[in-house]
Amino acid sequence: MSIDTIPAQFLHSVEKYNNPQAFRFKKDGRWIDVSHQEAFQKAYNSAIGLQSLNLARGDRIAILSENRYEWVVADQAILAAGCIDVPVYATLPAGQIEYILHNSESRAIFVSGAEQLAKIRECRKNLPMLQHVICFDAECAASDVISLDDLIARGAAVENKPSYADLIRTIGKYDWASILYTSGTTGNPKGVILTHWNFMSNVHSCLDALEMGSDDACLSFLPLSHSIERMAGYYVMIAAGVTIAYAESIETVADNMREVSPTVMCSVPRLYEKMYARILDAVEKGSVVKRGLFSWAIKAGSKYVSETLSGGAGAFTRSKRNLATKLVFSKLKARTGGRLRFFVSGGAPLSQEIAEFFYAAGLPILEGYGLTETAPVLSVNTFDNFKFGTVGKPV
Repeated sequence: MSIDTIPAQFLHSVEKYNNPQAFRFKKDGRWIDVSHQEAFQKAYNSAIGLQSLNLARGDRIAILSENRYEWVVADQAILAAGCIDVPVYATLPAGQIEYILHNSESRAIFVSGAEQLAKIRECRKNLPMLQHVICFDAECAASDVISLDDLIARGAAVENKPSYADLIRTIGKYDWASILYTSGTTGNPKGVILTHWNFMSNVHSCLDALEMGSDDACLSFLPLSHSIERMAGYYVMIAAGVTIAYAESIETVADNMREVSPTVMCSVPRLYEKMYARILDAVEKGSVVKRGLFSWAIKAGSKYVSETLSGGAGAFTRSKRNLATKLVFSKLKARTGGRLRFFVSGGAPLSQEIAEFFYAAGLPILEGYGLTETAPVLSVNTFDNFKFGTVGKPV
């Protein structure tokens, strides 16, 4: 089977990696692991469940949820059923959600829990096309709401259903996969139509540029409604067999990094700015000796980076940098969980001062550029082609 659609890639990854720790999320203070097989079965039965609700190929189905593992189940189910998903930011108020659902002609919507469900109930009377509401949290089930568990059970109960491979066989690479609403510069949000191949060609290009594998792990916290997290933090990770852990919230990212020890991570510059500011604040509050040691380490690290990017660092420079790592940089890396290989940054320009600092500390940030309409990556710095102050070469 050609891997040119999102469901085909999902099936291939499940069969290739069969990872017992494919996804991770935190509940009641502990991290819970979800295997590829469990996620696959839930997505498969959910897809059959959607079809049993008379949702047909080409129908739009929205997802209104914070980042969580069930977002993946819903997304894969929608696409496997031949439908088109419409991701909606969980931070939007009811009025803006109503506009998107009306404009996209969504016939169904997945919501995360009570807070998002309340927004839908507020505007549902104005959305005659919206026939089904499916909630991730089982306690939200009601006469007008189906729980995700009920949808899965409904699909599992269907007799003589096609295999997953047969279910997705007729989905074409140029079929619409998603409509992503972006603010643009004037008026109401605009729906950007992306095909399966828009996403998958970008996945293949990014994996050609950046090496990742089943030994890697990432922490997902940027909204999955945004194209960068959708592609780079989700579809790329699925394709490479990377474990995806979901942060509890934006506020807990620092703690969650230490808990799950990611090796790769996508973010916007604001995260790196906050990390940099906290580090400098801690140094300023330290002793004269601590401030002096930090300053020396940065100089040693910067010289190492400069020589490395210019063709190769000398032995003395390497030895100084190794000492700086032992005395200073190892403590900074421990704040990220201790295993981080690289960050990826996009969405806004990254300060060169911050980029040089993190690179010197052994936490390189690979800055890139893209836009929703290009699904989204156009260019990115790589270890083979890296230059500060740029967004790298086109992928």
